[in-house]
Amino acid sequence: MRLGRVITLTELLWAFIGLLLTIGGNFLHASIVGVPWSWNSQDVPAYYFMGVNYQIGAVVFVGCMGGRNAGVISQVAYVLLGLAGFPFFVQGGGLGYVQQPMFGYLLGFVLGAWLCGYLAFRSQPRLEWLTLCSLSGLAMIHAIGASYLCAIYALNIADVSKMTLNMALMVYSLNLLPGQLAVVCSVSVLAFIMRKMMFY
Repeated sequence: MRLGRVITLTELLWAFIGLLLTIGGNFLHASIVGVPWSWNSQDVPAYYFMGVNYQIGAVVFVGCMGGRNAGVISQVAYVLLGLAGFPFFVQGGGLGYVQQPMFGYLLGFVLGAWLCGYLAFRSQPRLEWLTLCSLSGLAMIHAIGASYLCAIYALNIADVSKMTLNMALMVYSLNLLPGQLAVVCSVSVLAFIMRKMMFY
């Protein structure tokens, strides 16, 4: 009787890399360089913050590079470490974080990484395919996050009196999408180049 595919050492390595990238991505803000004519007189490029960090990029990157098992392992480890009290989340960590409106998006990391990783190895690593895989992972993250947000509003299990549900969906999903799309597309290009270089 077959119990399932054994997790390989390569997948564990990518899971570890994904965990480190997800933790680090929380502390790095995504920015773009302005056009040269907007630079100041000291020839220093002008940087514009895109309103997001690189966590979403790390989630889909590990899926594209390591597959679904590596993606899930890395994100489950990330969520468990944060719930254990390590300050890896945007507003710290600990078990009380399950009452935060953005916790659903962290749960979405797990399924988003799984979906991206599952799709990424269903076909040859073409740029358009990896981009579609990454966008699918991003869509899954937002679907889970928005569903969790609706649930905590409906059940009133968190202090959500500061904003309406529509405002919360704007703050935690819609307002972040442009920056996240830019990060995800950039990561897709990087994953495509790396998979070509590594011949898989």
